[in-house]
Amino acid sequence: MPTTDAPFQSQQGSKKIIIIGSAHPLRGGGIATFNERLANEFLSAGNKVSIFSFSLQYPGFLFPGSTQFTTDPAPAGLDIHTRINSINPFNWLSVGDEIKKLQPDLVVVRYWLPFMAPCLGSILRIIKKNNHTRIVCIADNIIPHEPKPWDSLLTQYFVKPVDAFITMSEKVLNDLKKFAPGKPSKFIAHPLYDNFGEKISRNAAREHLQINKNDSILLFFGFIRKYKGLDILLDAMKILQTSMPSVKLLVAGEFYDSPKLYEDQIAKLDIKDQLILHTHFIADNEVKYYLCAADVVVQPYRTATQSGVTPLAYHFEIPMVVTNVGGLPEMVPDNKVGLVAEPNATSIAQKITTFFEKGEQHFLPHLIEEKKKYSWNKMVNAIEEVAFK
Repeated sequence: MPTTDAPFQSQQGSKKIIIIGSAHPLRGGGIATFNERLANEFLSAGNKVSIFSFSLQYPGFLFPGSTQFTTDPAPAGLDIHTRINSINPFNWLSVGDEIKKLQPDLVVVRYWLPFMAPCLGSILRIIKKNNHTRIVCIADNIIPHEPKPWDSLLTQYFVKPVDAFITMSEKVLNDLKKFAPGKPSKFIAHPLYDNFGEKISRNAAREHLQINKNDSILLFFGFIRKYKGLDILLDAMKILQTSMPSVKLLVAGEFYDSPKLYEDQIAKLDIKDQLILHTHFIADNEVKYYLCAADVVVQPYRTATQSGVTPLAYHFEIPMVVTNVGGLPEMVPDNKVGLVAEPNATSIAQKITTFFEKGEQHFLPHLIEEKKKYSWNKMVNAIEEVAFK
């Protein structure tokens, strides 16, 4: 069923499940992709599934990117309802009452930003009045990357009506205990993004992107925000300038910070010739080319919970260099599927050098074996376990 604003139709099935969170046509920064893939996994298990997404996710002045919407076609077979206005309390009452009356067995709600707490917390309180629906939150973050003084109060409001929680890093699980002690919670690693197509050859990917086939390519992928440490990686590129002149950094993603900060840094470091800048939003059908063009994915984050880039690298079997922050080392065993650096330019440059000294074949067998752990079926089973045990 295509994306629709028609009333949700009750259907017979194993369970009636509603996912509350971003979905097509919103871009969502990976959250929309995750919700749609999760919906498909619930469907494949015989459930009846619908997604309630946002008609307005962020006011324009709060959104740092160029657009909140994708031009990709709607995902086939998903029942998506663009209902929720994040800043309209009257809408929260309406949506909450609609879902309450539908009597879903399970609501799965995403929480990634305290800004969403008043909206989502209010909707969930209304749903709970039906005395039937179980509510499970998938918490991407409990304490945000860029915290504000009022975040704790907002998060406390959100967690109260939630019955159980799933986190995708041990750090978030530990943060959660401060807000929801005693409620069922479980850590399950972020499943692989396996819906961006199959792996293609490095030469084919580079030809598509018009990248030199003989260069050694590092990939920084995703929205560009301060906590993700692109500036640290640029400093590392300056360190590598003399010792590894054939190494190029491919930056693929849209600026969510001021581009001028990075442009000034690049000019000061005099590293423009070492960079390939594709600083625009990367459409879903282009993702495979960027991952498959890379020798190694670098995540130079200052802080992290989990990262949606790691599951992408696993799916396309690309080794990683990550920093020793948050949940990144949990998913990237050091010297197996990649290398773990400290979050500074010198350490990152050293690990990049070590990666090329060891060679891709050192990491590939471990990567192929390790990726078997990250299935969507495990995520679905974990959600049902904490919801209904």
